[in-house]
Amino acid sequence: MPSAAERTRTLVQSTCSAVLLVPGSVRAPQDLLMPLAREITPEGDIHLLFPADAPPVRAATHAQADELSAVLELTDVAPVAVPQRIRGRAWLSGWLTRVPAQAEPGRMMLRLEIGEISVDDLWGSDRVEPEAFTTAPADPLVEHEAELLQHLHSAHGDQVQLLGSLLGTRVGLTRTERAVPLALDRFGLRIRFTGEGQCFDARFDFPEPVRDVTDLRRAMHQLFTAAAS
Repeated sequence: MPSAAERTRTLVQSTCSAVLLVPGSVRAPQDLLMPLAREITPEGDIHLLFPADAPPVRAATHAQADELSAVLELTDVAPVAVPQRIRGRAWLSGWLTRVPAQAEPGRMMLRLEIGEISVDDLWGSDRVEPEAFTTAPADPLVEHEAELLQHLHSAHGDQVQLLGSLLGTRVGLTRTERAVPLALDRFGLRIRFTGEGQCFDARFDFPEPVRDVTDLRRAMHQLFTAAAS
């Protein structure tokens, strides 16, 4: 399974929604707290781009030399509609400063120096050391996961449903009414099944971790072939 540091790094580098919570901005509309862009520096800090008049920028400007604490909250929502659609959240807390001359006019770059990290997702709840976050790789499928899951759901729904046959009688259901691809990473595919008033997730591991979309096609073909045999 992916480590907690890898899962958190993947969330930060994904397109999932994010808000930056800073003192004095709790009453600001949420859209004013959402960065326009975010990236991780080689040192493990997070650069966040905002309009120059956004509440987090004003707070960092007024703080000047004082330490300003802030929390970047990430919310990961499944790209395909399923019951209980939120797949996970992560919180990265630390200290916020401005990074002058790093953005075009009308915008400001902020730096979040990470002090504490926690993640709560489909794998469970974990704490992450900032050093582990800095060196962890993001999942290689992170840029394509949403479109891949949507494609599996729309173009291969019958084959995804058939994967339930690999579970045998372990799930305690005589039949499943719906199977939706929920999450995808280099280690495998997670599907959310519903049937007989129940809802459960099943994980289908690949024979070996995939490195790219080409490897993924091969791994999915093996899964579908196993289910059809």
